[in-house]
Amino acid sequence: MATFLYKLGRLAFRRRHFVALIWVALLTLAGVGAASAPPAGNSSFSIPGTEAQKAFDLLEQRFPGASADGATARVVFKAPSGEKMTDADNKATVQKTVDELADGSEVASVADPYTGNAVSKDGTIAYASVKYDVSGMELEESTKDALEDAAQQARDAGLTVEVGGDALQAVPETGATEVIGIAVAAVVLVITFGSLVAAGLPLLTALIGVGIGVSSITALASALELGSTTSILAMMIGLAVGIDYALFIVSRYRAELAEGREREEAAGRAVGTAGSAVVFAGLTVVIALVGLAVVNIPMLTKMGIAAAGTVAIAVLIALTMIPALLGYAGRRVKPAGAKGRLLGRSRKGEPKPDRPAGPPKANLGTRWASFVVRRPLAVLFLGVIGLGAAAVPAASLELGLPDDGSQPTSTTQRRAYDLLSEGFGPGFNGPLMVVVDAKGSDAPKDAFTDVEKQIKDLDGVVAVTPPAPNKGGDTATITVIPDSKPSSVQTEDLVHAIRDAGGDVEAKTGAETLVTGSTAMNIDVSEKLNDALVPYLVLVVGLAFLLLIVVFRSILVPLKAALGFLLSVMAALGAVVAVFQWGWLSGLMGVEETGPVMSMMPIFMVGVVFGLAMDYEVFLVTRMREAFVHGEKPNQAVVTGFKHGARVVTAAAVIMMAVFAGFIGSSESMVKMIGFGLAIAVFFDAFVVRMAIVPAVLALLGKKAWWLPKWLDRALPNVDVEGEGLRTAGERGSDPDEDRELVRA
Repeated sequence: MATFLYKLGRLAFRRRHFVALIWVALLTLAGVGAASAPPAGNSSFSIPGTEAQKAFDLLEQRFPGASADGATARVVFKAPSGEKMTDADNKATVQKTVDELADGSEVASVADPYTGNAVSKDGTIAYASVKYDVSGMELEESTKDALEDAAQQARDAGLTVEVGGDALQAVPETGATEVIGIAVAAVVLVITFGSLVAAGLPLLTALIGVGIGVSSITALASALELGSTTSILAMMIGLAVGIDYALFIVSRYRAELAEGREREEAAGRAVGTAGSAVVFAGLTVVIALVGLAVVNIPMLTKMGIAAAGTVAIAVLIALTMIPALLGYAGRRVKPAGAKGRLLGRSRKGEPKPDRPAGPPKANLGTRWASFVVRRPLAVLFLGVIGLGAAAVPAASLELGLPDDGSQPTSTTQRRAYDLLSEGFGPGFNGPLMVVVDAKGSDAPKDAFTDVEKQIKDLDGVVAVTPPAPNKGGDTATITVIPDSKPSSVQTEDLVHAIRDAGGDVEAKTGAETLVTGSTAMNIDVSEKLNDALVPYLVLVVGLAFLLLIVVFRSILVPLKAALGFLLSVMAALGAVVAVFQWGWLSGLMGVEETGPVMSMMPIFMVGVVFGLAMDYEVFLVTRMREAFVHGEKPNQAVVTGFKHGARVVTAAAVIMMAVFAGFIGSSESMVKMIGFGLAIAVFFDAFVVRMAIVPAVLALLGKKAWWLPKWLDRALPNVDVEGEGLRTAGERGSDPDEDRELVRA
């Protein structure tokens, strides 16, 4: 592989005009496609194989025209202090608002609060339910404007009015912190390279790659039913890996220049060596993201595939456009250690004024690695204990999906949620819809009544509406109001209790009882994700383990990489629980409402963090193996790997943390949580696992770290990540056969 990539790098360097033209054309094509594409339509959240989804599908069949997937809105009214909603003036204002809402072109129905028993017991709060023919993402702006105007007119009349539901859902905003994250990345690159030109290359290529990826997602959003979160995730991961991959190749290019090679040759060798690591690091990320398909949740699968496509683009750009841009930059990208105009650094080994000449001072990476190999047990112990302590909160992990109660208090949806909780109880924000399928029953009406009675006798139930049968009389819906909020454990227990009670009714009458609604759907999603976590972990870690065996030609190094990943991801989950569930530092993170951790967070972090963790593993340890196969002793190879790779890996980790942390400012709670979780996971993995635990373990293992059974060594393909095939005869020495034996050692 190194030889092929070496030729590709030299070709891109020589034919830079052609390469640049291709990528600019692709960016233009994707941009035009995004601009001309129709707006994203219904990004339905379906969960095949769950009871909630089965009930939802049954409703669409048995209640045609009911728009089961249509948007909903709850317009909540609160009377001024000392007044009631049943007062004549307030009642007239509500009636006028209901009439205005009913005139909308996309409105299916509006329930009058005074005829639908939607006034609180103390008479201070009432609500009108609005049902639309289309989903929230398909609503026209004029319909949303009409809803907001009607609410505003009621406010002008003296009432407190807020609007909940998904009718006003908007594309999440990431905020200014995303730009700050990119700015931090730029500063880190300038410090790392000491040159604005060299620092600008990774940023430029990453932005082009993300532009192509996100524009392609936007262009296909309507056809593939992609949600707005999909493009945000692709941007988040694409920016992080795009900058990192380009950073490693540019850094290796400068190192090759420092060894006296011509620029085209240096570009070829940089792509052949660091580019090989980029390919395998990118493959691990792609495997982790595409592997999300095993969960069998279409939305999650689409998010994973879209993000994986953006990562693949980042890899291709790093391998082709970076050498092309290096050709354009010419002498403005200086060799590593060369004196730069920006920071005034001196060339390695060059004596400074007023100081005697001598050997160059060891860099921080070299000094740190030398310390670790001298004290491996102490470093290993402290690293494991530290991550173990950070992981402790994960033991109390509670899972759920965000609802309006997790929105910022500045939003009308959150204020409507709070008003409904105040007037009708917390469970009113998460009603359960029970669907009774009595098609196989001899007495459907008796079955409906039996289910209603069974539910009323359960603990935790505030209200149960009478059965509402369809025209055929074979199916009915019953609405159940819990006494606990939608995301609570008590509500989850009630859903299971209703399903258990439905089993008794089915045994007696033959009627099947199903529980659905957004609350039940969230519960089923959480359980489905929990059940899929272990198979997903086995699949992703197993495939990446095999891939790393090929890369490192070792059994213990990939095993150590996987175990280190488990430590970092558990510590990161512990940090997420501490902030978003326990409320530690929640104000600093902009978390206004603590509660269960998003149910897809554990499996998502396992996938993404594993892929990113293997990035650092590949980049850092391939340098160590390269030194080892070239004749250095195991401990010295560890130090050499840090000498060449620690500074760049540190810069890459800081950049990735800055990019992910930039999404903490998002208005979408899911994006906020993902941004924080990935940022803290990168910190744990890069600075504790890869920088401390990995060298300590390798120092303890010695030559055993690179052991591989001979039969397996012969069976594995030689991908030559270390670039052994690029070494000249002079570099190999006088005995090529001896050198080949060293590589197999």
